[in-house]
Parts: sequence; C-alpha cells; structure tokens
Amino acid sequence: MGGFFDGILLHQILQWHHLLSAIQTGALGSLRAQVTIDGWFHALMYVIAAIGLWNLYRYRSTSGKCPDFSVIWPRFWMGFGVWHIIDAVFSHWITGIHRIKMDSSMPLAWDVAWVVIFGILPLIWGWRRRDGGSGTPSRTGTKAVRVMSLFILFAGAVNIFPLRGNDDTTVVALGSHASVPEFFAALDTSDAKVIWTAGQGEVWVVQGLSLRARLALYQAGAVYVSGTAAPAGCAAWLQSGPRLSRV
Repeated sequence: MGGFFDGILLHQILQWHHLLSAIQTGALGSLRAQVTIDGWFHALMYVIAAIGLWNLYRYRSTSGKCPDFSVIWPRFWMGFGVWHIIDAVFSHWITGIHRIKMDSSMPLAWDVAWVVIFGILPLIWGWRRRDGGSGTPSRTGTKAVRVMSLFILFAGAVNIFPLRGNDDTTVVALGSHASVPEFFAALDTSDAKVIWTAGQGEVWVVQGLSLRARLALYQAGAVYVSGTAAPAGCAAWLQSGPRLSRV
C-alpha cells in the first residue's frame, strides 16, 4: 500500500515528482522515459499487492481461519512505515533519483517531514501493538482481511484510472523516430488543439480528439495515446497551463 499511496498522491494527484525526476539528462531524462519508468514502478506495486493478497488467501485456505484484526492492522502499518523509510533513505538520500517535492527550495525539510509522518510514526505505532492480538480465528479477522483486500483493489483501480482535470484531453507520446510534421498533419484532420508539449516535443497534450482521431495518431508515429489501448495512469493530465498554438 505504501507504493500505491506514493504513486497516486505524489505522482498523479499532486504531481510533485516522477520516480526519476532528478535525472534530467541522457536516455532517462526525457518526459517519455520518466512516465515509462513510473509505469514500471506501478506495475511492480501491482505484483507486490497480488502476492500479498495471494498469501492471505492461501493462509485462509490452508488454516481455515483468519488472524485477528488486532494482529493484521499493526503489521499493515509496520509495512507501510518501512516502505516509506526505505524509499526515503534509498531514493531521496543514497541515489538521489528524486525528492518528495522537487520544486521546493527546502527539499530536505519535505523529505524529513514525509519520512517522519508516513514512515517512522506508522512503524512505531504498529511495532508497539504487534502483540496485541491472540492470533486466534475471529469474525473480526475475516472482515479485516476482506476490507483490506477491497482497499488494495480500490487503490489499484485508482492507480490505473486517476482523477483528471479535463476528460477531453489526450496525452500523446511520440516514438524516437516520429516526425512532428506528420503528427501535426494527423491533427489537421480534426479540430484538435495542442495545449502543452514537453521541451523536445516527445510528449504532447491535445484537446478535442475523437477516438478515431486518437487511433490515427499511431500511424503518425505515436507509441502511446491515452484513452485508446491503455488507461491514463501516470500520464493523466491534471494541471492546466498556457495553450500553445500550432506553427
């Protein structure tokens, strides 16, 4: 859940950072690469969540019981806290691949506050209550497993279909060999408007595209068009900015 929480809140809703936001040069410096790596990160979170749910199901099937809620809940928060502590130490300070709030003038303050609130405090709370339950089967434990499973599935769904600021926008990632004039030629067949683009023109945000026009962009060299073969995910367009005119 720590990964889903980080990805949904910081990558998609607040848009404070990508996984590799601190890397601004080379093959991983483009926005297309940044969003792709975010996608692999979220895919890994799905795998971890699936393993956790499978272990809960297997334990329930083999033992015929569920541990008490007072056993499950502290361990949930211990795992949540440990994940954020590892993320802070490894990602923020050892490798420096991103910080909590990339555009802050005091990134260390944000890092420390985040790891204390969402890392250390949940870990301490869970650790102090880890032996609070008897571990015997109970209806409360069964309900806890069901609620936690539904919560994880809900987080996974939100991760794929995040909130978007404007449902009429389409995010387009062009391939490395795509031609921008061909991309504009494809847009000329519709009433679409370009409202944002990355610095090197590898990612575009377009408004007013029909599904047919979106699909046609693949013939113009697009490798990803939101709203076609895959949900928006980390490519969801949340923030509005100045409109760009085609030249």
